[in-house]
Amino acid sequence: MEIVCGNCKKKLNIPDKKVPKDRVAYLKCPGCKEKIAVGGPSNPEPPKDEGPTTFGELTSSIYDASEKPFDFLEEEAKTSLVCIPEKGQEDHIGQILEGIEYHNTTADNAREALKKMRYHTFDLVVLDELFDCRNLNSNGVLIFLQHLPMVIRRNIFVTLISENHRTMDNMQAFNKSVNLIVNRKNLNDFEKILLKGIADEDMFYRVYDITAKKVFGA
Repeated sequence: MEIVCGNCKKKLNIPDKKVPKDRVAYLKCPGCKEKIAVGGPSNPEPPKDEGPTTFGELTSSIYDASEKPFDFLEEEAKTSLVCIPEKGQEDHIGQILEGIEYHNTTADNAREALKKMRYHTFDLVVLDELFDCRNLNSNGVLIFLQHLPMVIRRNIFVTLISENHRTMDNMQAFNKSVNLIVNRKNLNDFEKILLKGIADEDMFYRVYDITAKKVFGA
């Protein structure tokens, strides 16, 4: 099925089997980010942006495909979610991630971030310690990530943007249950720091897997 964004006129091809027949679903235009309605009756009204605010309330009777921004990507594509309150920093990091071939999306608040993580396991999450919260201990996105089963959490590389902790402080990263810490003062070197952190993580798990096979014969 071919649909056209009413705002920017971008054309999208969606498999017919993914178009709901009995209800309206909404997806976000990759060009202008406006919502596009598919399926159901014609000329539907977009749903109000109401929904869960904590990780314990991730249930909804309305399916909105815009909450699942990567529904139509190939399986091997890398995806990232940026949760940063400062627009300039968000744009800077988003451009870096797209430059290293991540399909990137952002969230304006914790509720929106949780709705997106409800349907998709991101390869990378970049999270500011004060994103939609007063302090790190009340950061709803981090709390959600900390409660994920390890089999899922292990596949998400979480980078914490911090004012108080130094870049690549492994002890603090372990303490905060994240993979990497980047101090705000070092954001100009974000790409280099991120790639180093991911490489170190890959090496660690490569050694871990080899050792596990030797010990457990797995």
